[in-house]
Amino acid sequence: MENSGRRYCRQSGESRSRVNLRVPASPQRPGPRSASARIPRCPRPEVSDSKSLQRTPMSDQQVDQGKRTWLIATGCAGAVGGVATAVPFVSTFSPSERAKAAGAPVEVDIGAIKPGEKLTVEWRGKPVWVVRRTPEQVAALKNNDPQLADPNSERKAFPLPDYVDAKTRSIKPEYLVVVGICSHLGCSPSDKFTAGAQPSLPDDWNGGFLCPCHGSTFDMAGRVFKNKPAPDNLEVPPHMYLSDTRLLIGEYKKA
Repeated sequence: MENSGRRYCRQSGESRSRVNLRVPASPQRPGPRSASARIPRCPRPEVSDSKSLQRTPMSDQQVDQGKRTWLIATGCAGAVGGVATAVPFVSTFSPSERAKAAGAPVEVDIGAIKPGEKLTVEWRGKPVWVVRRTPEQVAALKNNDPQLADPNSERKAFPLPDYVDAKTRSIKPEYLVVVGICSHLGCSPSDKFTAGAQPSLPDDWNGGFLCPCHGSTFDMAGRVFKNKPAPDNLEVPPHMYLSDTRLLIGEYKKA
């Protein structure tokens, strides 16, 4: 083997090791090496051992500015979406106008109703009549009893609330509150408040309601006359007076 002063590399598998050969000292006076006489370096062996790898903690890593902006924008959009979802959800706790008409109690101002007039209010999709009866109409109610099918409202189809007087079918004699739907086939009777003989009505008529569908008649307390298609009196809904001029339909609470 020649003393060329070279350094050799030997490769075994995936790792490489350097082998140094002893070179006898030169008899010449040592001097600076020329560029051509430099010993070549072997490539550094690749390290595949996972234990020698250095891991950088997540807190020390720098997040790309574009990614940071994207994350912030995504978080803000998620927060806005959550609020937008929560607002309609919370708003569902407040009843809408349709919900009030469908079942919630309805407050009515009855101060402007004159004696002999009627006010119609919608409750649960039904017409509710508030009739302000005259003293003469209230007094004539007892004269109708012999001609009525259920003068004391004892039938159970539409039970009379226990806080309502059975004779006048009202809390206050002056005001009648009934559902304006005939108990026969669901028609809405017409007002026939004027007393006396009239077409389709008896000569001793004291005022009330006439159903145009099949001729059922009701007196000024909503009680049905005998021998008529309608089997029951007009329904009296739950109601209460908040004041002398304010009426709440659909709810009753004892004072």
